[in-house]
Amino acid sequence: MGTPARTVRASESTAAVVAEEVTRVLPGAVATTLVESVDLVIGAGEFVAITGPSGSGKSSLLYLLGLLDRPTSGRILLEGRDTGAFGRDEAAAFRLSRIGFVFQFHFLLPEFTVMENVMIPLRRLSGRAHGRLAVRAQDILESLGIAALRDRRPDQLSGGERQRAAIARALANDPPIVLADEPTGNLDSHNADLVFSILGELAAKEGRTVIAVTHDAALAARAGRRVGLVDGRIVADSGPSV
Repeated sequence: MGTPARTVRASESTAAVVAEEVTRVLPGAVATTLVESVDLVIGAGEFVAITGPSGSGKSSLLYLLGLLDRPTSGRILLEGRDTGAFGRDEAAAFRLSRIGFVFQFHFLLPEFTVMENVMIPLRRLSGRAHGRLAVRAQDILESLGIAALRDRRPDQLSGGERQRAAIARALANDPPIVLADEPTGNLDSHNADLVFSILGELAAKEGRTVIAVTHDAALAARAGRRVGLVDGRIVADSGPSV
């Protein structure tokens, strides 16, 4: 007999991200628990920093929320949808259309220009003509102050420029949820400050839900909400910011 469907609370149904009793265990001769019994509700338009020491499960939790991994138990709702019911193709389609990812390493394709890198997710999702896609990509680059770099390749950019190009690619499909994993980890203080400011503006000015993993307490303090992890468990939460 299947497990009875659980009633979704109103706060969950209207939240952007919900994790309920989420646990991730890596099987093996000695099982490793990456995330344990995490309950978290994040509203649309919140800017949340996930903090904690190295190995605390910050990135593991982010990958679960972004459907790059699946929980061993518990469930994750994104925009009111129970992602546990997603098949592989449905999960991939949701990631492509509704989630933007920014990582510590930019992962720009070296053989393509900045413009071409930004247009990759647009081409995968949209059937629109090349010219219309290029206009969308150009608009994003201008909003991030790197339109003049559109024809350069990644190896011709500084670290801060590469990370802004990576953010542009993450925004190409206009995702309501943006997940960033240590996005400033390889940047100097000036560029780290700039990148974190951009993430904050995505929430404050554009209403996107932004969740950023960071080990930098000073940067985390600038987020609207801080969630602290230790040994895979939430040990601190400053509370909803919207």
